[in-house]
Amino acid sequence: MTACAIEDEAAEAAGTGETVDPESDEPDGAEEAPDPAGGVAELPEPLGPAPGETVLPALTLTADGAYAARLTAARDPGTGTESARYAERWTLDGPEPYAVPLPLDRPEEAGSQVLPLADGRVLIRRRVADHHTFSLLYPTGPGTGELPLGAVERAELTLLPPAPDGVSAYALSTGTYSTGLWRVAGGACGPEHLADLPGRCSGGVWLDRAGRLLALDREPAGGGPVKAVAVDLGRGAEMTPLLQIAPDSDDRLLLADPDSGLLLIRSDAPGHDRLGWGVLGSCLPVRFPECLRLPDAAVTPFAVQPGQMLMPESCAVALRIDGAAGSWAGIWRPSGRRLHQLAAPEGWLAGSGSWSRDGVLRLPYANEETACAVALLTAPSDLESSADAAPAGCAQSGTQPSAAVTHPPVCRPVPLGQAPLMRRTASD
Repeated sequence: MTACAIEDEAAEAAGTGETVDPESDEPDGAEEAPDPAGGVAELPEPLGPAPGETVLPALTLTADGAYAARLTAARDPGTGTESARYAERWTLDGPEPYAVPLPLDRPEEAGSQVLPLADGRVLIRRRVADHHTFSLLYPTGPGTGELPLGAVERAELTLLPPAPDGVSAYALSTGTYSTGLWRVAGGACGPEHLADLPGRCSGGVWLDRAGRLLALDREPAGGGPVKAVAVDLGRGAEMTPLLQIAPDSDDRLLLADPDSGLLLIRSDAPGHDRLGWGVLGSCLPVRFPECLRLPDAAVTPFAVQPGQMLMPESCAVALRIDGAAGSWAGIWRPSGRRLHQLAAPEGWLAGSGSWSRDGVLRLPYANEETACAVALLTAPSDLESSADAAPAGCAQSGTQPSAAVTHPPVCRPVPLGQAPLMRRTASD
């Protein structure tokens, strides 16, 4: 499709004579995380999944945020130990959120995956010997109904994030030289093999509201850099390049907003792994904000404010921050160049949440006091400081603008604007 360029948000300082050590991962003004006891805390390696791993959050939401599902287990109040696992569906679009347990006569395995559908049913994938079975779970009065869909005989198979249509569900089975793409729900009859994609594919980001264009992170079968590709399900799973920041860089797509075209990217093109952003169809280069670079915490985007047509730089982005103090939330806008770190509610199912169109972040949580609840956080203005809301022990306030540093040496910029995705229609 096209290559794309990179640009540090502090590129304005390139002609000022300010320099940094290109090997250093420490942004200007970074501070060590304070220990609540008064000393300097020893921080572990940042948490989070391995790069490129296809991982669903602890609570998975439908694309419209109306339903969610998770695997959970009741706890013995006396001992605190967990009992048998079961699926649970959350309803989030009503006046008050509530959870419906979906237990069966057998416990679920820890490796099972659940996915909510727009009609309120929950898809579950189970590993049984050398194959994977799929069923739909739904409440039936006092019990749980189960509709078996079929099985796929593959060594490894994992569900992709919920499709935008709310009806279909897809999965990847990764082999040595190729990756199988399956529709495991929403098809004519049971799991359906759609295509074998060359290379080892992972990730999974939907690029449109129709559920036709799927972005995957692809590693060549013989080894080599990982590049995000677009798979067109309306053209027989036709695969085309999506990201190529530098020839030898690993360029992964983490999140995309179909309304504005905002893309959240992770790449090592600047010399080390960085979070960046770009706009699909834009002639501007990919940028790597310094404020998203915390020295002792992992930062992962999980939701973008919808409905911001033609205003990608105004979209609020929700981020999960994992550090020595645990997990908390972050809010950032490309135009603001400022990361607001906010304490998450107790029991937040980290990495899950959704935005309303008017900029309210909904964070689902469960704790000893409530089995199902949603905290509402309004995106602060970039003129406000949210340092007082950040949890104790976080790496830094994160509300400083991007540091003034020179951008790292990279390949000649080639704009994202040449990507043909924006020119396709549903009838193509």
